[in-house]
Amino acid sequence: MASRRFPFSSPVLQLFKTLHRTGQQVFKNDARALEAARIKINEEFKSNKSETSPKKIEELIKIGSDVELLLRTSVIQGIHTDHNTLKLVPRKDLLIENVPYCDAPTQKQ
Repeated sequence: MASRRFPFSSPVLQLFKTLHRTGQQVFKNDARALEAARIKINEEFKSNKSETSPKKIEELIKIGSDVELLLRTSVIQGIHTDHNTLKLVPRKDLLIENVPYCDAPTQKQ
């Protein structure tokens, strides 16, 4: 069995994998966006790989988790169908998680 540099349960590694999986789902069939997301995720993790402060690592994990949630719940793909038309392609999980907000709910009778 090959040894790993990080334990599988490492929160940093888990976040890294989760961000990549989310990117694959959110930008499905969009090669440019997939590549840009992959590069950005890798750059961010690489730029902080020597961080040793537990407080700073915890803060970075929180930021990464927030980004993953934002991507998963707020990004909708759009496809140009002609010069002035954009077709939106929402994912099923996006439609389920985004329940319209109503600050004045109607009462059931």
